[in-house]
Amino acid sequence: MAETESFVFPEDTVRELPPAYAGAPLTGRLRARPEDFRVEELLGYEFTGDGEHLLLTVEKRGLNTRDVAEAIARWAGVKPVAVGFAGLKDRIAVATQHFSVVLRGDYPDLDSLAQENALRVLAVTRHRRKLRRGELAGNRFVLTLTDVSGDRGEAEETLLRLRSSGFPNYFGPQRFGRGSSNLVRAQSLLAGRLKRPKPEQRRMLFSAARSHVFNQVLAARVRSDTWSKALPGEVLLRASDGHQLIASQVDAGLQQRVRAGEFDPSGPLPGRRGRCLSPEGRAHEFEARCVADLGLEPWSMALADLGLHADRRPLRARPRHLEWAWQDERTLTLSFELPSGCYATSLVRELMSAELARE
Repeated sequence: MAETESFVFPEDTVRELPPAYAGAPLTGRLRARPEDFRVEELLGYEFTGDGEHLLLTVEKRGLNTRDVAEAIARWAGVKPVAVGFAGLKDRIAVATQHFSVVLRGDYPDLDSLAQENALRVLAVTRHRRKLRRGELAGNRFVLTLTDVSGDRGEAEETLLRLRSSGFPNYFGPQRFGRGSSNLVRAQSLLAGRLKRPKPEQRRMLFSAARSHVFNQVLAARVRSDTWSKALPGEVLLRASDGHQLIASQVDAGLQQRVRAGEFDPSGPLPGRRGRCLSPEGRAHEFEARCVADLGLEPWSMALADLGLHADRRPLRARPRHLEWAWQDERTLTLSFELPSGCYATSLVRELMSAELARE
């Protein structure tokens, strides 16, 4: 395994990442209450209505997704591994999401599950297979920003730009843990100092390390004003289905298709080569230089040595159906949808500077 450099991380590794536009025109608060951050999971497919898996659609408030999964396992009298879900949702939020549990025939009283765990069970049906992580189309958000101050005219311009051009697809601070604790432990894991973590912890730390590398490369692309443009040799991701292709020749026509959102430039999630395309030419040189200059090349090598497969992630996120309304002089409501894996807080940071409550 490659020897890794030892970094001291700031409390919030995301705070200093450069914004895409002129800087947030507003200040305020997000998640003063869980009700200020509402999220609804969008799976993108219909349930079969039959099968051995009971499908529960629940509304949770002030609970982690894993807390709910464990509560469902206790209620059903099964091991936690028998409970499936498609994505993690924040604790400081009101979230609607789906859980599956292997449960044939009759099932216990739903009221006992809801009352004991402060949940609302919104719907119950059946499905033929377990819900698996990552198998969702996206999420719908309704956010309430409070104690807002700043230039409303500039805010309107920023919102229009976010609607038309999107924002840098940074991983949010939730990925890195309180006080960057996930990155501190990930560094120890990559250096071989953290011995035999549990599988779920291991996955979480690998994810934090890969996300940090991605964020740093994206930050360099933002600084060079190329985060929403194709570089020669770029790995482009087709927005409709994620199909990858190399931009071997970049001309005005291709750049227009990128601006229109047909394709997105991409950044690295480090690991072994083979499952995804690798950038070439200028795009490869930019990416490799950025990783090397930041001392993150040993991280990439260690992640490959540990068996992770490399992947690509869009540098840009584009909100769907972005709408906004001022409820009063100090309260702004946003509603929008984002693809799976994109962070609502990364959109908000372009609009409003705030202490964002998180896990």
